[in-house]
Amino acid sequence: MAAHTADTRSEKRKLLDEQVAAEPLRPPPDLPADATPKRIEDLLPKSRKPVAVLGVVENGVVRPLDPQVKLPEHSRVIIVAQEPI
Repeated sequence: MAAHTADTRSEKRKLLDEQVAAEPLRPPPDLPADATPKRIEDLLPKSRKPVAVLGVVENGVVRPLDPQVKLPEHSRVIIVAQEPI
C-alpha cells in the first residue's frame, strides 16, 4: 500500500500534467493481419559481451598482458585487484 505524500508539484507542472492526461488516446497502429510480434530486445542495438582479460594498471592506464588483445578507445573497464601481500 502506497504511503500518501504531499503534492509538491508547482502550479505550472500540475497544469501540464492535467493537459497531458486530457489528451485523447492514440489509435492502435495500423498493422497487417499477418504481422508477427517482435521482442523489444530484438529492436534494441546489440551490446558487447564482457570479456575477462589479464592485465596490469600502470599510471592509471590499463595494459593487457597479452599483446594480441586490443581494447577499443574509451572502453569501460572493471578492475579487479588482489590485496597486496
